[in-house]
Amino acid sequence: MTEHVYKMVELVGTSGSSVSDAIQNAIARASATIRNVRWFEVMQVRGDVADGKVARYQVTLKIGFTLEEGSATIP
Repeated sequence: MTEHVYKMVELVGTSGSSVSDAIQNAIARASATIRNVRWFEVMQVRGDVADGKVARYQVTLKIGFTLEEGSATIP
């Protein structure tokens, strides 16, 4: 079994509809440019309020991805 080494990056995903969609948006965008995304951790949830209603959700999360063998940079 190969032992993995992970790198973490912090992202902020946004959505006008839900916290879950904000998380999905951040992970989808990160996965388009970073290989081997494996996990995420929600660090903070916040949002914008307009006219007494939630206008936009913002979710700060850390994502972890495995480093490739011999990789010195972000995959």
